Amino acid sequence: MYLLAILSTAVLLSFNVVASPKPPPPKQSFAKCLPAGITASDVVSTRLVRPANTIEKTTVEQKLVELKAKCKSGRIVDSKGKEIRFFRLQGCWGNPPVDYQEILEEQNKQLEKLKKRYTVIEMTCNPEGAPIH
Repeated sequence: MYLLAILSTAVLLSFNVVASPKPPPPKQSFAKCLPAGITASDVVSTRLVRPANTIEKTTVEQKLVELKAKCKSGRIVDSKGKEIRFFRLQGCWGNPPVDYQEILEEQNKQLEKLKKRYTVIEMTCNPEGAPIH
């Protein structure tokens, strides 16, 4: 009986060790590899969440984690080793300028060129996510 009690306790203790959740992996700091003018807390994108009508924001840090990015030799690279570049979008005009079509066309050309060589994170021109009037 005494032996059964000891074995039962040992089994329960080993079960707790096995069943314990793994601690999350250590959080990587991207700060030392981010280009000038970009911070980990900058907003990449926003979306309206219904029915609460709240704005959900995705930050640079969240996007880099999603891409499984790493800081390597002073550069940020994705999980495949491709360098990541940031591109701030234009076009959040309440009243667009006269040449807005040319501006957006040039933006698209720049994006296409960058995407051929890099993983590009397109950053919203409207980090607050509020409707533009």
